[in-house]
Amino acid sequence: MKPTRDQFVRYSRQLILPEVQWEGQKKLLDAKVLLVGLGGLGSPQALYLAAAGVGTLGLLDGDRVDITNLQRQVIHSTEDVGRHKVDSAERRITALNPEVKVRKHKEWIRSDHALEILREYDIIVDCTDNFPARYLLNDACVMLGKPLVHGAIYRFEGQATVFHPACEGPCYRCLFPTPPPPDAVPSCAEAGVMGVLPGLVGMIQASEVMKLILGKGRPLRGRLLFCDALSMTFHEIAIQRDPKCPACGDHPTIRELIDYDLFCGLRSAAGGAEPAAAAAERPVESLRVVDLDRILRTGEPVVFLDVRDEWERALYPLAKAVQIPLGELKSKWETLEPYRDKRIVVCCLFGFKSQHAVRFLRDRGFHNVWNLQGGLEEWSAFQEES
Repeated sequence: MKPTRDQFVRYSRQLILPEVQWEGQKKLLDAKVLLVGLGGLGSPQALYLAAAGVGTLGLLDGDRVDITNLQRQVIHSTEDVGRHKVDSAERRITALNPEVKVRKHKEWIRSDHALEILREYDIIVDCTDNFPARYLLNDACVMLGKPLVHGAIYRFEGQATVFHPACEGPCYRCLFPTPPPPDAVPSCAEAGVMGVLPGLVGMIQASEVMKLILGKGRPLRGRLLFCDALSMTFHEIAIQRDPKCPACGDHPTIRELIDYDLFCGLRSAAGGAEPAAAAAERPVESLRVVDLDRILRTGEPVVFLDVRDEWERALYPLAKAVQIPLGELKSKWETLEPYRDKRIVVCCLFGFKSQHAVRFLRDRGFHNVWNLQGGLEEWSAFQEES
């Protein structure tokens, strides 16, 4: 297969790269990539992957364009408000590069059809914003041996990695064995997001997709990349495959897709309301970072309870803290009995997981336990400014 004149001209700036040339461009033209979600992360990726000449783009999203999307979901425009996102995205992709074949999946990802849809693609890109979808995509990709390019955003911060156990890398469950409690991580609508951040993280994901297709460079497999757009800093931590992982471990126990809403605690077994909804509405006794600083200066003894998962602790190490991941608190809370009469300050990255821990412990009679408002992210910034 030789390039047509239009292809030679269109991709000329890419073809001159020694790592691409026509051999690499053919790989891009033959590739089939599925974008699950056409919001902040999926929008820029759809445009850039189409521009690069990825031959087949699958677009999966059941949502319609809302005017609040336009601050960050750049593939859509004002005239698209009310349209299905896959229709809006198809129009822009076709206008940008008519050579790209668009496959539309105008629906939400579900357990009953995920394997059938994902099987048709080479690479799956997680552009979703909810935990049931992330666990579902992970389990399906592990079963199919597909690479999963992950991205997530929160306010001014984002993360990206590549999950691919078939190439000896970890999967999403190696990093997050269990989902956080409902409402522990707020959505963009609740916490906000800087509009350019999804573009930044989305471009990292798109770069990973192209590297995987071309077989060049060093993918983010086994590496979790964090970016902070406010300080424009990047941090990277190593993540490893867990031999005991129920999805990709040596003796996997997950052999079929499950009810992921139920797994993530979003409804009861009988299909009722979120089991943690009532508890999540209760106010939490919190300390601002300035309050904590004042308390520490008085010399009052403080016990820090770090409820982050192990991989999160590398970002802001907390010396001499009692470390109990939130998911293990129910089985290990009695180890805190020696500190019952002392002030306990519960910490996590952003101050959301810790709220659930405070409610849990106060329900068990710990009356001097406090949430660190803003989490270690805010505490670290406060210390740098002091």
